[in-house]
Formats: sequence, C-alpha cells, structure tokens
Amino acid sequence: VQLQASGGGLVQTGGSLRLSCADSKNIFSRSGMAWYRQAPGNGRELVARITSSGSTVYADSVKGRFTISRDNAKNTVDLQMNSLKLEDTAVYYCYSFWERPYWGQGTQVTVSS
Repeated sequence: VQLQASGGGLVQTGGSLRLSCADSKNIFSRSGMAWYRQAPGNGRELVARITSSGSTVYADSVKGRFTISRDNAKNTVDLQMNSLKLEDTAVYYCYSFWERPYWGQGTQVTVSS
C-alpha cells in the first residue's frame, strides 16, 4: 500500500478530527498531495491540496475550518478538521501526484448531530 490513511471516525457536529496519510513512496517530497472526499450519492470532490513547496488550496466549503499540512521528513500529509458539520460526512481519500496519480484506500468520517 503506497498511501495509508488513518484517523477517521465518528464525531459530533462542531467537533474535530485529524486525518493522516503516510506515503511509502520515496518521491514524497516532490509530490503534490491532496485530500478528496466522497459522500453517498455524490462524486469525489477535492477538499484540500498542498504542493511540494507547501502552497495550499481549499474547497470553499471547508475554508477556515480545515487545514492541510505535510511533513516531508515523515512522508505524511495531515488534514486537521475543525468545526465539523453534518455535510462533512464522507469517505476521505488521500491522493498524491508525481508523474501519475496515486489514491489511498479511504477513511470514513461520520459527523452526527
């Protein structure tokens, strides 16, 4: 497994979760990384991405609540999710790109009222 995601779970609205993705490839520092999510009945959508140099982009729906970060020494990319809403419920996928896309297996995030 090249991308291993962890940290999903069940949380109440307003709560926080931190997702982490470990990349076993030796090209992590050169890879663009991202988190996507897919809710039931919906397509997969970009949540946040971070370039190899640390520039970030967020979906409008998560701006100000989520933070993506990377640690090139540990080959990890994290997604800190605060002020979670019901509509954040989805399977979250780690994604990397270097010459081609790579997808992780997904981790379930469920936000309950």
